[in-house]
Amino acid sequence: MKEFIITKNDANQRFDKFITKTVPLLPQSLLYKYLRLKRIKLNGKKAEISTRLKEGDIVQMYINDEFFAPKEEKYSFLGAGKELSIVYEDENILLLNKKVGLLSHPEEGEYTDTLITRVQRYLYEKGEYDPKNEASFAPALANRIDRNTSGIVMAAKNAEALRILNEKIKLREIEKRYLCIAVGRLPKKKGVAEGYLIKDEKKNTVAVYKEPVKGGKFIKTGYTVIETKGDLSLVEVELFTGRTHQIRAHLASMGCPLLGDGKYGTNALNKKYGGYKKQCLCSYKTGFTFKTDAGILNYLKDRFFEVDDVWLRTAFFDGTLF
Repeated sequence: MKEFIITKNDANQRFDKFITKTVPLLPQSLLYKYLRLKRIKLNGKKAEISTRLKEGDIVQMYINDEFFAPKEEKYSFLGAGKELSIVYEDENILLLNKKVGLLSHPEEGEYTDTLITRVQRYLYEKGEYDPKNEASFAPALANRIDRNTSGIVMAAKNAEALRILNEKIKLREIEKRYLCIAVGRLPKKKGVAEGYLIKDEKKNTVAVYKEPVKGGKFIKTGYTVIETKGDLSLVEVELFTGRTHQIRAHLASMGCPLLGDGKYGTNALNKKYGGYKKQCLCSYKTGFTFKTDAGILNYLKDRFFEVDDVWLRTAFFDGTLF
């Protein structure tokens, strides 16, 4: 028999979700059978799968050891790099300036050195995260940006902070601003563009249409042209909707692809600037514009955080692109 005391990070999740995370090798069919037979109990009693766990609850599991994943002696995240660019940190969250080329999460071909594994290593070595003391929680990212996009990514140090960040993103109470360099001149100095986006899952590309199309998702993109030099424009972008490749595809559909974008731009345009391959897009500013209660994160209300040195802005104004 194994016994688990629900900690603050495990609280407020469904009973069955906790079991699945804690005993990842246990088939779903056996999970429900063991609940029915009271081989898995909550506070010594049978409980419904939808029961929300509370801090201090005791979960008892009378199941074979073979279903429990072995505790790692050496954690895989310790193989991640140490370099992190921290914009802001407190006891609940981290704001990180992800560099171009670094994945947010593990993907096929790269499992070890990603932004989240670097965060986990950092917090482990600081003594703020120890997997042995956590049944189902690990520090996690609340948002992600593409490998070839730089800028601010939010990480949660505890389950409550992660829940709140996810909720605020869904409610659009966290504002994100981007800087980019576009090739061409946008129709207005300041405007809001709307359209409909369809994703091709196989090719991992999207197409943007001006009029509604079957399967299309509505997109809304605000933009302000900060400066123009030749046929390049330094643009600040605000997303009113958050879709895959929205900025890249929407600006390209307006005849202004991002400099260095090989997917929605053209090699001919990039070659004009020396075969520029570094995608000129940075999520440079994040603001916590809470309109509803944010619990333990209320202290962040109306605070904005910005990357100090945005590489593409520097490159635009110091002339290294020309």
